[in-house]
Amino acid sequence: MHKGLRRYQELARDLKILIQQKGYKVGDRIMTERQISEALSVGRSAAREAILMLEIEELVEVRKGSGIYLLSDSRSVAQPVVDDIGPFELLQARQLLESSIAGFAAVSVTKNDIVRMREALDMERKGIEEKNNDYSSDELFHRLIAEATQNSVLVDMVSELWAKRDQSLMWARLHERIFDTNYREKWLKDHQDILSALQLKDAEGARKAMWVHLDNVRDTLMELSDVEDPNFDGYLFNKSTI
Repeated sequence: MHKGLRRYQELARDLKILIQQKGYKVGDRIMTERQISEALSVGRSAAREAILMLEIEELVEVRKGSGIYLLSDSRSVAQPVVDDIGPFELLQARQLLESSIAGFAAVSVTKNDIVRMREALDMERKGIEEKNNDYSSDELFHRLIAEATQNSVLVDMVSELWAKRDQSLMWARLHERIFDTNYREKWLKDHQDILSALQLKDAEGARKAMWVHLDNVRDTLMELSDVEDPNFDGYLFNKSTI
């Protein structure tokens, strides 16, 4: 990896070179995401981050149900100008941190913490029923778990990760492709499982429940934002070890 480049930026650079080498012209449909993944020897999530980067740079256009099309061949393969956080890279960081936090929170959680988490889930449930686009209750629930550790540093770390997500152009572009919102009910069930473990002060159960939840978030985003085949084979991913 070139010094100073994030992994997704390095892959985006490699993808630009690959597009040039294959001689695509403006308007051409280029390789599929699966082919890009194989050509760059990376997983589908890493390939998608590279594609998102090229979308933001307006080099390619991703068309739902059609594929990826070249918009411009005038861009250089120099270091990308967009400095962002890859959405799947960010989810990996959240999974590692928040699963540990959930386990730790189970030891120190108070009755008041549980009450506030229940209220957050009630807000989330109401939002789903009303089909609104307010996801603040989701973020609140995760932050309340961090607060239940009684450790302000951990709270700040979780808040920073969510702030990075909210400020990410790549995350926003990924969500633009998602039209089926039924996943929110599944995520609510995940949250309920986490809360149940916390109520029981089950540290290992809370850690595993959070890990599984963020696995589900990653898989959902991969599946629902896939432009080529919304029902692509999930087995292509190596599930992370709990």
